Amino acid sequence: MPTLIEMIDGAARGVDDGFVFVADDQDLPDGDLLLSLARFQAEGEGLLSQGRRVGVKLLADQEVEALAYDLPRLSVVALDFPKFGDGRSYSNARLLRERYGFKGQVRAVGDVLREQAGFLLRVGFDAFEPADGSSANEWQAATLRYRHVFQRAADARAPVYLEREA
Repeated sequence: MPTLIEMIDGAARGVDDGFVFVADDQDLPDGDLLLSLARFQAEGEGLLSQGRRVGVKLLADQEVEALAYDLPRLSVVALDFPKFGDGRSYSNARLLRERYGFKGQVRAVGDVLREQAGFLLRVGFDAFEPADGSSANEWQAATLRYRHVFQRAADARAPVYLEREA
């Protein structure tokens, strides 16, 4: 099972993942579930009506708009990075936070490396399954690597030009 790192009040912490990813062809276990978009669309209503916490894993080529109606009832949206250079999940994270106001956990999964930490936080991710085996302390250091930012993003940090004006 991959390590899960959550950002809580600006601090990176390694945590036990309460969600179990269930493939489309597997039986559903008890507890909190992370499902593919297709399985959620087929079975999600019933699972949510049981009072279970449910999350959805979106592949990079799937549009976050497919979840717009259900977002208030979801606990987690896991966005997949199929390879390091594929940035489509950055856009989906920002859409979740800014356009849809999603308050649940936005998790980065797949080929996620700590060098991406600062950028992932800026667009709205708050949990990570690092592919490089890095620790929460290493992620914390990576989030603090750059003091200034140069444009606005979902994290609401002031760009450097506004800091200079103040």
